[in-house]
Amino acid sequence: MMETIRSLGESGADLRAPAVEEGARRRFDRIYDTLRMRICLLEYQPLERLREEDLAAEFKVSRTPIRRVLVKLEAEGLLRSVHGVGTFVTDIDIRGLEQVYQLRVELAELIGRLAPVKPDATRLQAFRDALARCEVLVVTPEPRDFSRLNIDFFHLLNGLTENGPLREISERLYFQTTRIWLKTVSTLNRFSLVLHEEIRTFHREVSDIVAAVEIGDLQSVGHIRRAHIAMSFARLRAYSAGRGTGEDVPS
Repeated sequence: MMETIRSLGESGADLRAPAVEEGARRRFDRIYDTLRMRICLLEYQPLERLREEDLAAEFKVSRTPIRRVLVKLEAEGLLRSVHGVGTFVTDIDIRGLEQVYQLRVELAELIGRLAPVKPDATRLQAFRDALARCEVLVVTPEPRDFSRLNIDFFHLLNGLTENGPLREISERLYFQTTRIWLKTVSTLNRFSLVLHEEIRTFHREVSDIVAAVEIGDLQSVGHIRRAHIAMSFARLRAYSAGRGTGEDVPS
């Protein structure tokens, strides 16, 4: 009888453990996604200090899961830990991101070549919804909504391949570069004009990609994405130098 009870107890523990772990995993992902989004939307400014105790109080957890999240964000280049001082949001500079953009350009085409995912009805609708959001932004541009849509659209594109390493590397590189647009253009004298132009350009990209997704041509999706990443980086370099904005720049 005791052996039966012990067996049932051990079985119960085994069944409960995955649920506990799953809850911990969801909590980690929620905190990680929230902090990464805040960094990417410049809600946490470059060089701003993040305090473990403040974050633990906000998310109602101990400092241990917060520390794990901060370590992961540091490994991804979004945070920097200074021993005895604290953890800070890293600064971003267009020149320092050139090689990252170059690699993103080369990886973009692989979406349609490595383990491509045939879009089902749900995925197709998600792409159409993104296009609809983009059309709203063309009429009423808002920089943070634009940044959020850009991030959401990246995730949709990244879901078009089942190649795990490609997805992981692409996501890491994307989030290293996504802040630079908002930081660069928000300082320009003609910010509103640049924002309109960028949203219209992005709308063309989304429209072309949605058309390719609807006919299942994922290789074209990769080619379109590659071209737009390259052009986006070229525009960012021009903006950072004061060109393409109507400002006076030596030729």
